[in-house]
Amino acid sequence: MRLFVSVDLPDDLAEPVADLQAEFADASGLNFTDPEQAHLTMKFLGEVDEDRLPPLRGELEAAVDDADVEPFIARFGGLGVFPSLDYISVVWLGVERGGAELTRLHEAIEARTTAIGFEPESHEFTPHVTLARMEHAGGKDLVQELVRERDPTVGEMTVEEVRLTESTLTDEGPVYSTLESFPLE
Repeated sequence: MRLFVSVDLPDDLAEPVADLQAEFADASGLNFTDPEQAHLTMKFLGEVDEDRLPPLRGELEAAVDDADVEPFIARFGGLGVFPSLDYISVVWLGVERGGAELTRLHEAIEARTTAIGFEPESHEFTPHVTLARMEHAGGKDLVQELVRERDPTVGEMTVEEVRLTESTLTDEGPVYSTLESFPLE
């Protein structure tokens, strides 16, 4: 199973995310994510054998306890790219509020999952929602201009849980399903 740990955006933010993606519609080379599946990836786990699920579930529950984060407000806004404006592979929506809590959760999840053999992250955690992936640089100038000039606020949500999510790859794109939720207390 292809798994990751996520904070999923609520349904009422799908339309504002889609509206923001529409601003990039004329930028060729972008492959947009499904706004109905918008989420923050807290930890990508990759291909995981089913026998690893019980210990993984236990460690994720412990990680949420370790982080000691109560439900909080996350506000989504601002634009960015990975790895840089000169070479764009991902266009993302940032986090204006709640970043410290998301980072604490990520660090606890990272510590617990690497302790049971999952690969450590190769880059610093930046809380974000992926809007699009850049397949070729045809629309790079427009993307650079929008990222430099726009500072949108998309909306906010109360983060009450993290989820263990399965990603099934299909011809129409990935389909996500929640395997388990871990509530913040």
